[in-house]
Amino acid sequence: MVTTGVLGDLGGSLPVENVQALASKNPEDIPLLYIRPEVESDEILVDGSLQIPVIDINNLVIGQVGYEEELAKLHRACKEWGFFQLINHGASEAIEHMKVVTEEFFKLPLEEKMACAQVPNNIEGYGQAFVVSEDQKLDWGDMLFILPLPASRRNMRFWPQNPASFKSTLEEYSSKLLSISMSLLGLMAENLDVNPEELTSKFDDCIQGMRMNYYPPCVHADKVMGLAPHSDATGLTLLIQINEVEGLQIRKDRNWVPIEPIPGAIIIMSNGEYSNIEHRAVVNVEKERLSIAAFHSPNMEANVGPLPDLAAKKGAKYKTIGVEDFLKLIVSRKLDGKSLLDHLRIMH
Repeated sequence: MVTTGVLGDLGGSLPVENVQALASKNPEDIPLLYIRPEVESDEILVDGSLQIPVIDINNLVIGQVGYEEELAKLHRACKEWGFFQLINHGASEAIEHMKVVTEEFFKLPLEEKMACAQVPNNIEGYGQAFVVSEDQKLDWGDMLFILPLPASRRNMRFWPQNPASFKSTLEEYSSKLLSISMSLLGLMAENLDVNPEELTSKFDDCIQGMRMNYYPPCVHADKVMGLAPHSDATGLTLLIQINEVEGLQIRKDRNWVPIEPIPGAIIIMSNGEYSNIEHRAVVNVEKERLSIAAFHSPNMEANVGPLPDLAAKKGAKYKTIGVEDFLKLIVSRKLDGKSLLDHLRIMH
């Protein structure tokens, strides 16, 4: 998944036309492969009374006043939503630096960005992901996907040389988000009444993927999709929106709910015993939208499946498979709601 050999042969995506270039050529002419008739009929819930969970990590320090209350709030957010916004995380400076270099990269001429283009049978690089057939519906967006961790297996072929500060900025950002992820995993384990080491040890030598997204504006925004509905096949996803253009929507009680991010907050999507939130990205009629998703997955020696302590208490609902087989399964499928989870579900 990171380089050729041990992690580089898990599969890739079929090459498709660059959407940023496509949008600039003829904004009115949208190829049929991008048109999704179902988008127009989807119900969007705009309800000011719906309180999106917000977790203050400052309160999640043992001995801190309000610790137990905030820990219970985190548990409810993960169990009932599978989604929350995290504030006071200590990564604001790294986030701002990462926003700048990501915007600079996507502003480069196409030929410069193509220096980082994907290659066959590898998901890293500049292009699109999860394109597995020539006739499937395509997303209205481009991405740069890089695996910063484990550091020993980095493939610098896909790291931009321009802007010059990209490498150092991504390294700083990667480190900050890994630290936040490990803290959250430990807190989640405490809430689940399992030994924190049982969960966090799976993330030693963690596989961390960074997906930088660029969604061009589209005059037919009500007919295309920036990123198809899906639930993330990772342990923990940390998402930031780079500019002020909304686009993230989550499915809650069968409705799509637009998420208005809190300035400076990190959006967290959890997995496992907790709810695995289905979400998507829509595009704007007039403005581009940019975001960065950081995925944190167990190491290559770990297994993906129910934690033994939880399975012993409640019975296993999903199969357990090796991380490498799990990653191959992810890469070989198009994004399609919760179909991956359904594939792994144990039928009784």
